[in-house]
Amino acid sequence: MDYKTSYHRWLDSPVIDEATRRELLSIAENETEIKERFYKELEFGTAGLRGKLGAGDNRMNKYTVARATQGLANLILSGDPEYRRRGVVIAHDSRHMSRAFAEIAASVLTANEIKVYLFDDIRPTPLLSFSVLQLSTISGIMITASHNPKEYNGYKLYWEDGAQVLSDIADRVYEEMRSTELFLGPKMIELDEARTKGLLVEVGEELDDLYISKVLSLTLRDSEEELDKSIRIVYTPLNGTGNVPVRRVLRERGFKNVFVVPEQEEPDPDFSTIGYPNPEDLKAFTLAREVGQEKRADILLATDPDADRLAVMVRENGDFVPLNGNQTGALIVNYLLLSMKEKSSMPEDGFIVKSIVTGDMAKTIADSYGVKTYEALTGFKNICGKALEVEERREGKFIFGYEESIGYVAGNFVRDKDAVSSSMLLCEMAAYFLRRGKTLLNVLEELFVKYGVFAEKQISMVLEGVAGQKRVRKIMKEYRKEYPTAIGDSKIVRYIDFFSATDNDILSGRTVETGVPTSDVIKFQFDDGSWYAIRPSGTEPKLKIYIYTGAKDRDEAFAKLAYIEKSVLGKIQSI
Repeated sequence: MDYKTSYHRWLDSPVIDEATRRELLSIAENETEIKERFYKELEFGTAGLRGKLGAGDNRMNKYTVARATQGLANLILSGDPEYRRRGVVIAHDSRHMSRAFAEIAASVLTANEIKVYLFDDIRPTPLLSFSVLQLSTISGIMITASHNPKEYNGYKLYWEDGAQVLSDIADRVYEEMRSTELFLGPKMIELDEARTKGLLVEVGEELDDLYISKVLSLTLRDSEEELDKSIRIVYTPLNGTGNVPVRRVLRERGFKNVFVVPEQEEPDPDFSTIGYPNPEDLKAFTLAREVGQEKRADILLATDPDADRLAVMVRENGDFVPLNGNQTGALIVNYLLLSMKEKSSMPEDGFIVKSIVTGDMAKTIADSYGVKTYEALTGFKNICGKALEVEERREGKFIFGYEESIGYVAGNFVRDKDAVSSSMLLCEMAAYFLRRGKTLLNVLEELFVKYGVFAEKQISMVLEGVAGQKRVRKIMKEYRKEYPTAIGDSKIVRYIDFFSATDNDILSGRTVETGVPTSDVIKFQFDDGSWYAIRPSGTEPKLKIYIYTGAKDRDEAFAKLAYIEKSVLGKIQSI
């Protein structure tokens, strides 16, 4: 069905509401907008459904949400009869339409006689993952678009293990979704009727309390002798869900000087003070830096709107310096392992997990402690999926997982990235080193001296719309055919294509399977240990390039980084 036919199918439907019809009529003369909204249907990516709000197949709206939920309901009903009794837990963030989408999902599931636990107000994503495990539900739904701009919303789907669904479940839900007629296929009932039938249960503080107690259980050090709890912390939740849980856990840990950016404290679906609420973007720290200077802060923390990502800045010479996700992850791994070793609590078979596009510094540190590192595809569903896989084989005890895009998780009570527990661990770590007269930047430099300098850079090429997606596909196709075999004095020794699941040794000509699920990622490793990877984003209209180098000193590491960047971008721009 072409996009014009799809447009008229919506416009001519006798069941769409008048607001949707008016929205569709308002774009009747805009061919480009019609094409953007109807040239494809939203698909499950690395984090479920995600897209701009609005009417259309390629948009997040009440019809696409109801259809996706009916797909989930069909899958649940096709399984063990116990699944419907166990039910689904639903949470949502502070975005436009989040509460409405959560209630629509609850309406569809309960109409299919599947029990639903619905949170009474906004909650962070990690609490949803925790609640799936705590309530023993078969599934969980988180309505959020994470760090995307205000025009977006999304639908993250979780399974009974508390992790986001992997492709085996996602593909089946998508198949059921596609077989459901958009407007008349989803069953729905009023929520009051669902409550009367005992199919809808509202949940709230009891799960908050349990979650916070689990976060506090991750504490490694707590005494005033070990930690300088007077450390001065400025925190911004970026008008999202982190404000209450992050401040609560820091308060209960005894941190005395936590200051919140007032303009970004309360929920705001328009993100009026920032626009793009991604804490990876240093613009997100503009107001936090002002408060940090006023309060003489030691560290600045920012969590994204659904509080699963955490970014950090550290005071140095009167200003604040950012740590990237690789550096923060490596620092936390170092702190966890040195503390566990000192406290004699290191598991004999402990392991960490990182993504295939995350740097190698934490692996080098873990190796020095005899801790194994596993790699997984990008996305925390894959990182936590790998952790579960190793634990189920009884081959190790999970300690920590992270990826370069500022996502981290410790322990096994949440199976997704968790900015609440990460905030607590990071403040504990900063307070530990502050007691010893060091900042986190000092510690990072010490790690560079001990293990070598690791440098990294991520480049995101924004390629929106139909034309952008065509260009992304062309770049990936052509780059696979022809790529630089040497950059400067560095020669390619390994070419890994995760789409064909092949790991190619260039020197020997030997090819083996990667041993991980397929994904549209290509990775090139050099003879000096440097590497780069290219992949389309699963959640945003971007092509992402990751470059990593290691060297004995900073100048050499960054020179390599710049040279690889120039060569790779030159090749991409020629396509």
